[in-house]
Amino acid sequence: MTQTLIAPPRGFDNSEFEARTQKLQAHMAEQSIDAVFLTTEPEFRYFSGFKSQFWESPTRPWFLVVPASGKPIAVVPEIGAAGLHQTWLEDVRSWPSPRPEDDGISLLADTLASCARRHGRIGAMLGPETHLRMPAANFALLQERLSLHQLVDVSQIIRALRNIKSEAEIAKVRFACEVTAAGFDYLLENMHAGMTEREACKAMHLEMLRLGADACPYLISASGPGGYDNIIMGPTDRRLERGDLLIIDTGANFDGYFSDFDRNYAFGEADDLTKKAYEAVYRSTEAGLQVAAPGRTTGDVWQAMWSVLEQAGALGNDVGRMGHGLGMQLTEWPSNVPNGDVVLQPGMILTLEPGMTYAPGRMMVHEENILVTENGCEMLHKRAWSTLPVIG
Repeated sequence: MTQTLIAPPRGFDNSEFEARTQKLQAHMAEQSIDAVFLTTEPEFRYFSGFKSQFWESPTRPWFLVVPASGKPIAVVPEIGAAGLHQTWLEDVRSWPSPRPEDDGISLLADTLASCARRHGRIGAMLGPETHLRMPAANFALLQERLSLHQLVDVSQIIRALRNIKSEAEIAKVRFACEVTAAGFDYLLENMHAGMTEREACKAMHLEMLRLGADACPYLISASGPGGYDNIIMGPTDRRLERGDLLIIDTGANFDGYFSDFDRNYAFGEADDLTKKAYEAVYRSTEAGLQVAAPGRTTGDVWQAMWSVLEQAGALGNDVGRMGHGLGMQLTEWPSNVPNGDVVLQPGMILTLEPGMTYAPGRMMVHEENILVTENGCEMLHKRAWSTLPVIG
């Protein structure tokens, strides 16, 4: 029987963008920041509602200025002005880009200067896990034009705001998760030895698109006799054979929001060591589910999962973390790391991703997506199989 899933509504009410902006402006007032400028797609979209594939092109920069009060101001290439006028924004300023000699920098500097007359403090994303989407020379020119102003980092403020998801955001992530879980189930019935990694991943990709995903921009795999030791390359044209273990790590996207999963399959047979490693990462995930609750920290979640893996004889974990935030990006702040001090709050969406080296050159990684609730956490999709599935 062909499975169908019901997608949630696309887009957001303008009231959601207004609430996001007002929350940022409240933090700005606390720190005497007159204006914030944003250059990267997730932050631009979060406050404007502007969603476009044109971000794939590196040719033109895009800027959004959030003043101390009122709606954000778009400073964008003329090619995007019409699209911005379809959002909740009213003030859209543009220039004929590409114009390398002054690609919006004068316009951006003038806009920021006009908004930053009280305290002279301008915020930007300058911290870890961030970047400025503009040429370094242009940023230097902007600093020169704003030499009488102080640039300050607002990445922690923005991350904290984005980390708590609204009901509409949660619905989009949940649907992306349901689509991905169904795609993994599809492979149980439609994958067989003799297929290549690429063929298996394409079959899953097409099924997720059929079920309602907009895209699957992240879909990788690794396989090997009895296990794998590299999970960030692939898929390759390697044929899956009896005795192989296959991992697929993927993130489907719906209306700009992601899922992020790892699942494992054995072909023909699996040795006891591999089966026990699978059961260990499954139990580790269960431990993470029990701990993930308001008031606990990302370090608590990491420790709960690692304790199980350590008791199971893990030789190590070279990934550096066991899960992360999830939403408009495949991986978001925070990370589940040793001694992590980020306190969990209702509305946060995280992945639980225990991983272990269980034998030299052999890894086992598992990943689920959860929502932190008032009383604990809940899965956003169907739970993985409790024992390692063996394909024909």
